[in-house]
Formats: sequence, structure tokens, C-alpha cells
Amino acid sequence: MKFVTFQHSENVSRPGLVVGDQVLDLELAFHAEEERAGRSTEPHVLEKRYGRGMLGIIENQDTVLPIVRAWEACAKAGELPASVRGETMLHAYGTKLLLSPIPNPPSTRDGYAFRQHVMTARRNRGLEMIPEFDEFPVFYFTNHHAVVGSGPVKVRKRHLEKLDFELEVAVVLGRGGSDWSIAQADDAIFGLCIMNDWSARVLQMDEMKLSLGPAKGKDFATGLGPVLVTLDELADVTTKTEKGMQFDLRMQCWVNGVQLSDGNVNQMNWTFAQILERASYGVEMFPGEVIGSGTVGTGCLLELNGSGITKNQWLQLGDEVAMEIDRLGRLVNTVVGGE
Repeated sequence: MKFVTFQHSENVSRPGLVVGDQVLDLELAFHAEEERAGRSTEPHVLEKRYGRGMLGIIENQDTVLPIVRAWEACAKAGELPASVRGETMLHAYGTKLLLSPIPNPPSTRDGYAFRQHVMTARRNRGLEMIPEFDEFPVFYFTNHHAVVGSGPVKVRKRHLEKLDFELEVAVVLGRGGSDWSIAQADDAIFGLCIMNDWSARVLQMDEMKLSLGPAKGKDFATGLGPVLVTLDELADVTTKTEKGMQFDLRMQCWVNGVQLSDGNVNQMNWTFAQILERASYGVEMFPGEVIGSGTVGTGCLLELNGSGITKNQWLQLGDEVAMEIDRLGRLVNTVVGGE
């Protein structure tokens, strides 16, 4: 299944399911399900059963996903009600602004899993490859209240001092737990989505001279979306290994229509299961948490500039950044000034 969160009206968002070239409004589907079963459709009752938004669906997936699949089948068969609460249940894909598919994750971590990116970025700074990269996977926490989906990304003046994109893939957890094995970590994954780890390089490099961070260089925006794709949709491009699942999914990025990045999720040197095994050590993990892969090789201007592929190019106001990963859709953002 492919889930989204769309802007329904000003300050109101709803979870949705992609069905062909349309989006099924799941809030209306849940309302219709309870009405058909003769149960209360009061908002507080619906929230108790289905949770709130996409996070609620993930937290209550054992109850909710069979209902979602049933309504998906109705949509494919053309058997949806003409309207629910006076509203249509289907919207053409692209007619609603797609927010981060999970706009309120409990936390957001980002890994460092692609050796090509790490090695090239270090070489471009005159540094040898750090041997600890091969010893254990690392990650940092970023601002889980600053996730964005498609559309404008607001930046301040200092963010524009070497503003960069980072092409990544992320997993969203469907189960909680701690001290996971590799197998348990894979079983905890709900789905995958595109991630853009927006980076203000001057702020980032200044603060990391103090051996702490990144923080202010990263905390203003993290792009997720446009869809959250469940693992069953990716079975034919998934390989199970003793180190965890690997995914054969091409990753690409364009800036103002010019392709700059090209890689594949299967180039991760640390699997998500390995990252989660370390992340869960002595720590409780929760449904809905987001964990990024780190930047794929060629996946940011910092690396591309250092390699001479681009010539001191950084993102400017008005620039469009479009990221695409096979099966996971296309995440498109425009850089705009924020007050």
C-alpha cells in the first residue's frame, strides 16, 4: 500500500491511500466503515479506534490495515459510496498538496550508511577514510517537528550560506521494542519513503568544529514523501540477507531540471536492520519513528562540488529540487525565503 497525508483545507490534513491515479480519503473511509457497522461515528470514538492521522494508522495497524485493504478493494472495483458526510472519497493524485506522509513522527534519526558518499566527501577535504565507518553504523537525531512534504521549503538568510540537498531513503517503524536482533529490526519496519536531509553547510561546518552536531545546520527542514510505501509493495525488489533486507531501488535527484545524482538503495553498506539493531540497544523504539539512510553517493552538492562535477554550486531562492526513488514516487520542493 502507498499512504499519503494530504492538505484537506487550511490547517487540516488527512491520511490517504493511493489507488491508481487517485487518493482515497481514509478519514471518510473510517467514518463510513463505522457507520456501516452500526457503531458510533463521533470523532473521539473514531480516534480511539483508528488513532490520529497516519501515526494512528501505524500504531493501530493490526486493526486498521485490514479495513484499509477492504476499502482499497472497493475503490478499485468502483464500489465506493457517492459521498460520505457530503464529501467525495476520491481525489485525483496531484490535486491536493502532499505533506510529509507522517507529519508528526515521534523522532527522526539519520544514518551514515553509504561508504561512497563518506569516502568521497572526506577525500575532497583531504582526509583519509575513517576506519570506524566499517565497525558500527552511526546516526544523529534531527528535528522531528520540522518535517516537510512536497512544496515550498522556507529558509532564512544563514541557511542560504551553502544550502544543500541530500538524497536519502528512510524507513518508518511500524512496531516498538528494544535491543533488537537483525531479524526483529526488519520485522519492525512499516515502510519506506524518500528523504531529503536539507543542510546549511556553513552552519553545519562551524558547529562541528566543536565535535558536536550537526544541529543548526540541519534542524530547519527534513523532507519526507510524497508517499510511504509498505514492504509488501517492494517484495520483488527486496533481498533478505543475514545482515538484513536490501532494496534494489534507483535513486535520482534533479536541480532545476538538471540531473545531478544517481545511485541505488542497494549501495547501502549498512542495512536498515543493522542501523536499527544499534539504535535500539538499551533504548525503547516506537511506532512511527523515522530513520534515514544517510546520503547516497553523488547525492549532495558538497560531494559533487568537491569532485568537480559541479562548480561551487549551492541552492538559491527559487531553485527546484526534485528527488525520485523507484516505487517511492517523486518529492519536489522549491526553496523560498521565510520570515
